Amino acid sequence: MARSRTNVAAVTLDVDNLREVVSQLQKQFPSLADVCIENGELASGWLLNLNGASFTRDLSTVLNAGDCVLLIPADAGG
Repeated sequence: MARSRTNVAAVTLDVDNLREVVSQLQKQFPSLADVCIENGELASGWLLNLNGASFTRDLSTVLNAGDCVLLIPADAGG
């Protein structure tokens, strides 16, 4: 859903944590933010996947260089 809304498969961001990811996405893709971000937080029904290993909604999560974050609707897995 995020990809179809933005017509972008991936972006590279220089950020330190997931809150900064959400903030940057909100600025770069307002149409996406309208659906998945509310008041600077993830909207209900959305998750972030970190490096294909874990799901979180904790925007204070610190990122390392090379980390991959995927924004997905919580019901994406079925």
